[in-house]
Amino acid sequence: MLQDLNPEYVRPLVADDEFRFRCHPGVSCFNECCRELELALTPYDVLRLKGALGLSARELLERYAVIERNGEEPFPRVYLGMVDDGRGSCPFVSPAGCTVYRDRPGACRMYPLARGIYQDQAGGQGELFMLVTEPHCQGFAAAASQDIDGWIGDQELITYNAANDQVAAVLHHERAGGLPPDAAEKLLLLYDLDGFREMVLAPGFAAPPEIGRPDPEKCAANDLALFRYAIRWLRFELFGASNE
Repeated sequence: MLQDLNPEYVRPLVADDEFRFRCHPGVSCFNECCRELELALTPYDVLRLKGALGLSARELLERYAVIERNGEEPFPRVYLGMVDDGRGSCPFVSPAGCTVYRDRPGACRMYPLARGIYQDQAGGQGELFMLVTEPHCQGFAAAASQDIDGWIGDQELITYNAANDQVAAVLHHERAGGLPPDAAEKLLLLYDLDGFREMVLAPGFAAPPEIGRPDPEKCAANDLALFRYAIRWLRFELFGASNE
């Protein structure tokens, strides 16, 4: 989150700004950014990681995630559980780099940028970016220049951002305060898509008429289609409205 960043190391970027950065095995700090960090996982991160590792969502959460609940917040937070090796290393880092690189979390892809979203005066969504120039990182010595759009495209962030923004619309809904205790368990169904699939495809599932039943074939074979339906279901369950 942008509010968690050290202001000493960040500066705002606008659309045409360029920055120098490239991470590769040749930099002296290679893999150091994969240690001693607090990495929040989004539901879409879990969707991608479970596929990469050949695990169910439930298995991935049990093996690799830490779920934190704060009584003052309606929703839990899910973090990647780090290895107890004295350095708090990511469980997927190796001397050669990231072992799940093709499906690595969105926060890893975005670095050294940080992204925030907000609602503009017209009711639409705006976004802002910061460049995070942590002093230990040697990737900023690269000769090649980058810009925001190029970095997002190169790191394949478009799908990640779109999915994460849908979840953020639920987390930051204007009526998110004062939700009942089971709101946390309902949100966690976005992380456990396999469990959600079992629930909605069961014969006794009562689909809200406003959003209809999911397409069984799509939801059985397509995690992204199921994820999109889960967002609509969750919004209706919590706020009485779909996202359409």
